[in-house]
Amino acid sequence: MKKKRNLKYRIGMILTGITVLFVLLGFVWTPCDPETMDKGAKLAGVSLSHLMGCDQFGRDIFSRVLKGSGTTLLVALGTVSFGTFFGVLIGAFTGYFGGIVDEIFMRVNDVLFAFPSILLGLMFISLLGSGKYNVIIALGIAFIPSFARIVRSEFIRCKNMDYVQSARLAGARDLRIIFLHILPNTTTVLVSSIMIGFNNAVLAEAGMSYLGIGVQPPDASLGRMLSEAQTYLFSSPGYAIFPGLALILMVLGFSLLSEGLKED
Repeated sequence: MKKKRNLKYRIGMILTGITVLFVLLGFVWTPCDPETMDKGAKLAGVSLSHLMGCDQFGRDIFSRVLKGSGTTLLVALGTVSFGTFFGVLIGAFTGYFGGIVDEIFMRVNDVLFAFPSILLGLMFISLLGSGKYNVIIALGIAFIPSFARIVRSEFIRCKNMDYVQSARLAGARDLRIIFLHILPNTTTVLVSSIMIGFNNAVLAEAGMSYLGIGVQPPDASLGRMLSEAQTYLFSSPGYAIFPGLALILMVLGFSLLSEGLKED
């Protein structure tokens, strides 16, 4: 009931809901083919035919924002899922068992954690190459250290608590204790971290695509649209404004959700 009274949580839910509906709409319908070029509509302004105008190739911006939002969301979800899965496994086992394995993993983790995620992502993408799926893998690897550190600290905090000791005395095995007793008690901290990670993944993907090393054509991307729009910022400002608004809406919604969860 408390979440219903949390203003940040409610606004975040509304904005996130709008973003998700917008993305789902793009999966099933767009007013025009996002890749269809119309020479006669180059840099056309807002109209009933083109609700957000057209780009330098005469492609409908509204259709491309719909598709680009879906691409950005899927890349961010894939990145966070990849980073969370491996980060939770590493953090859970190292935090629970400790010892030399913990020391080795954590020293490696500390080295990786010393670099910003976007910088690590750029390093991995230079090895893997550009493209949607390579971006997911590259950013996912870069996000593992932060999730591993969070889960490890929670496991160290919980592993000697009374309910864990009771489970051991009852004959529960280590894997059962890890996944059924301790891990569920880390969800509050983990969910908030996932929200923050999602925002970072959205911005990282947009940044890479803006630089031309992320999502590649024919896939639409909000970051790449912003990169292409900078040349036409004064002659066609809507070309940059609408993809930018979609990106802000996506990030703001999840940011407010994260803040709302922390306050609860």
